Amino acid sequence: MNAKTILLVEDNPSDAALAMRAFEKNKLLNPVIHVEDGQEALDFLFAEGKYSHRDIEDLPALILLDLKLPLVDGLEVLRRIRENMITRRALVVILTTSKEEQDVATGYDLGVNSYIRKPVDFNQFVEAIKQLGVYWLLLNETPPPVK
Repeated sequence: MNAKTILLVEDNPSDAALAMRAFEKNKLLNPVIHVEDGQEALDFLFAEGKYSHRDIEDLPALILLDLKLPLVDGLEVLRRIRENMITRRALVVILTTSKEEQDVATGYDLGVNSYIRKPVDFNQFVEAIKQLGVYWLLLNETPPPVK
């Protein structure tokens, strides 16, 4: 996997398509792996199920995580990422429509790197993706893998 791969965890097909369009519009050419529920995200990250062929240590550079997911919700996905020695330093940005204060607090308590509310307006969403890409994929110094 390319070191700059993005894992997009988003169950809403419209929001996923919007994110892909925003990546394209901002010329973020990073490979994007899209999974549609929390269990599939965990399977991908921990190289299980249909992803058992992948190297668990080959993590995406950035995980964009929705909260309201089927099967396993986003906060539980985050909890499991942080509990595992291999994935605990993965960069996770919650990208959600949730305005619940408790979701924000719990996300930070569980170690999310950033919490972003999805703008409703497409142009604002494109700008948010641009800023997100510039910061997390270009400017931010990523942590070394856990040994």
